Amino acid sequence: MIRVTDLSKTFVMGGNELTVLKGISLDIQRGELVSIVGASGAGKSTLLHIIGMLDRPTTGTVHFDGQDMFQMSENEQAEFRNRRIGFVFQFHHLLPEFTALENACMPALIQRRQQADIEPEAIALLQEVGLGSRLHHKPGELSGGEQQRVAVARALLQKPDLVLADEPTGNLDTHTGDALFAMMRELNKARGTTFVIVTHNDKLSGQADRIIQMQDGQIV
Repeated sequence: MIRVTDLSKTFVMGGNELTVLKGISLDIQRGELVSIVGASGAGKSTLLHIIGMLDRPTTGTVHFDGQDMFQMSENEQAEFRNRRIGFVFQFHHLLPEFTALENACMPALIQRRQQADIEPEAIALLQEVGLGSRLHHKPGELSGGEQQRVAVARALLQKPDLVLADEPTGNLDTHTGDALFAMMRELNKARGTTFVIVTHNDKLSGQADRIIQMQDGQIV
């Protein structure tokens, strides 16, 4: 499904070059749940952001179902991201003035789909992640785990082929983080959605189909 070939990323900071990724190559199969682990600064989040087209590589390619993602225009990339990739971050990035239901609907609203068409799908998703009774609560009225569940529902609304999650349990207590990871594992199995999850948590990463260990910008 995803083929990363000889990927490198160099940042220029204050006139100095910092190479964060060094010749990364890997394949991710459709329906896998893959965890990416490694110390802080290993390049895990940078790799995830490039796979999701939130950043561009310095050299190398990323192919999604055979299509070179960085040969697209910026508008084509934005459309591709919105339709086929869901994102879950450590900090949920929910809009505080909107309810859980409205936040979950947001990717489809951006695509100018009609709210009346979207809401039944969003309600079903929020029920699936255990928030059927919290649809009309705003983020400030939800616990950290509940907010992150809204973020997962939002990521799944467009029925993406791929969900990229960057430390999704990093801001949660152990029990809540375990429950969230178990929910993503269940969704992966039930829906066949591919998940790539960056985590520092060895216990959680061990439940993935495959662990990719990174060190100093390389896969080890």
